Order: sequence, then C-alpha cells, then structure tokens
Amino acid sequence: MSTVKQLKLYNFRCYESAAINDLSNGLIVLHGKNGVGKTNILEAVSLLSSGRGLRSARVMDIQNTAISRPWAIAGILNTSYGQVRIGTGLDPKSRKGREKRTIRVNGQTLKSQAKLEEYLSCVWLTPQMDRLFMDSGRERRKFIDRMVFTFDSGHSGRVIRYENAMSQRSKLLRDGQNDNNWLSALEQQMAETGIAIAAARLDFCQRLQAANNSKIDKYFPKARIFIKGNIEELLWSMPAIEVEDKFKYELKNSRERDAITGGSVIGPHKSDLSVIYEAKKMRADQCSTGEQKALLIGIILAHTRLIKAERKIPPIILLDEVAAHLDESRRNALYEILNDLSAQCWLTGTDKALFSDIEKSAQFIDAEQIKIQEQKII
Repeated sequence: MSTVKQLKLYNFRCYESAAINDLSNGLIVLHGKNGVGKTNILEAVSLLSSGRGLRSARVMDIQNTAISRPWAIAGILNTSYGQVRIGTGLDPKSRKGREKRTIRVNGQTLKSQAKLEEYLSCVWLTPQMDRLFMDSGRERRKFIDRMVFTFDSGHSGRVIRYENAMSQRSKLLRDGQNDNNWLSALEQQMAETGIAIAAARLDFCQRLQAANNSKIDKYFPKARIFIKGNIEELLWSMPAIEVEDKFKYELKNSRERDAITGGSVIGPHKSDLSVIYEAKKMRADQCSTGEQKALLIGIILAHTRLIKAERKIPPIILLDEVAAHLDESRRNALYEILNDLSAQCWLTGTDKALFSDIEKSAQFIDAEQIKIQEQKII
C-alpha cells in the first residue's frame, strides 16, 4: 500500500507555503468553504504520480502568480520500497515559453516521470468529469487514455507521436506539398502508432469490464464499457498487421479529401468510449444525472480494483466534492466500499456534516486552517 504521509507546497496555486503532516493511511476528509484550496491539495497529490495531474494543467498555470519563485511540491510516501521522498516542480532552468517540470525521487532527478508509477498511482473524480457522457468524444478518449497509461507507460507517447504525425500530414496536404515519400513516412507512423493505441484501448476496456463485473452493487450499477471506432472494429476481425496495412491504404486514398477537411477520416482519433447502463440497456448519455454520476463512480471504483488486483496494492483515490451530489444511501455505500478497498482516499467537501458517518474512522482536515498556518512553514 502506498500512502502520502506528509505533503508540502511552495508557491503552488493559492498557497505560498503549506504543509500537512501525519496523514492517515485510510480516509482523509478536507473540508472548508469554496475557494480555500481543497482541490489544489488534491491536484498536488495527483502530481506526485505520473502525468499532468487531475486538472491536466500546463506547468506555468500552477504557479502562484504573486510570487516569482518556482512552484514545488514535496511529499513523503510510505511504499512497498519503504519510505520514499518525491519532489516535483517548475524547473528553474527551463526557458520562458518552454517551461518544464522536474521530478526527483530520494534526491535523484528522474529522466522520465513514468518511473513514478513504481511508487504511486492515483485515480480521481472531479466535478468537471460529471459531464463525461454528455461531452465530446475527445474528452472520453482522454479519460480512457489516462486509465490505459496507468498500466502502459508508453501509451501517452504513442498518442503524442500519432497526433504529431497526423498534424504534419495535414499541413503538407493543406499546403499542397504532395511529396509522396514524406507523406508515406508520416502515414506509416500513423498506422504503426494508431494500431498500437487502438489495441491498448481494447485490451484495457476488456480488463476494466472484468473488474467492473467482479463486484455487483445496487448503488453503483454495472456498466458495459467498450470502444467504438473503425480501427477497433477491424482489430476484432483480422490480425493487427493486416489492419495496419489497410489503415495505410485508406490514408493514402483519402489524401485529397483530408486536404480539405483536415486530420484524417479514419483512425483512433475518431474512436469513442461507449458506456451502457446494463440493467436498463440504456446509453449513459440518456440516463439521469444521478445515474450518470453513479455509473462514473462505478467505473472509477472498477479501475481502482483493477490496479489493486494487478499490482497487489491499491492506488490513492482522490474524490473532489463527490459526497454533495449523492443521496444518503449512496454516500454511505461509497464510504463502505472505500473502507473495504484499504486505500488512502482523499475526499473534499464544503459541508462537514456530509461525512458524519465516517467521523470516527476518517482523518478530518480543515482546509482553512492550512491556509492560515501556511505563513509559519519554512
């Protein structure tokens, strides 16, 4: 089990300096009025794992703009490796306009943040994610890709390489530069990375579905989860090498059309995550707001169980303002499930009374007191 035992922030968002010590291994409730920085604390925890955190923020967007010194986060973790110190923040040597994030583990600078997954992984749910099933396909692809990345550290790089190749191809076609060799090389890269992206999504969705099926709960209903897309459909019916050749053929034949429309008419960038409320045989986007929230929580819990099953340790769970949108029965069911997962779980809320049922089992932290005490931290 990996847990954060101490967290320190410097020039991070609304904080100049702040520290939270002696953190619980179980449920942690951050309470306080809106605007005191509860979500910022969750974001800081998420940045101790790989990726861009729960807000997917640019490095400079995290900076406390009232202070010129670079932002930084320092955490002490208890892990299966023993106690680990992780620090991350704005690299003071990075150039303006090309700011970089630096990461250190036990005093050693990491070349790749993917290594952080060895020490800590996080799953999260924020209010911004509540519209996932109503939002664009792009947001759902980002959602599933973040989960895939938890198990496949190369997935993010493949997505970036695919999008870069597609962007370069689009520019060549738009500008009328019909260099066949150059276009063919870009299309080769799109085909290779695109098939790998689609295959990784398919494999992950099957594993996530199995984890979702493993525990039936009336409060967080079973969902049927799958990826829809032309590449995925082909992968179900033929070997990957044949799909790659077909993809390249389609890319070559669609150059004229793609020059007008931009992007590509086919590819994993067109795929979408589909979720069905199994008991009602109803698409998630057609469900009520409460049902959509319950389905989403169910998927996050299934992801947590999958990580725990495959890595033998649960991830840290970050739930921002989740209790306020659940009725009493679902709140109590959620608290019971979280306790059973034996994971460190951070919950935020403006109303402390919403957490009265876990008052004796959870650690409560007044977020306003963190703000008040921050000037005392050196």
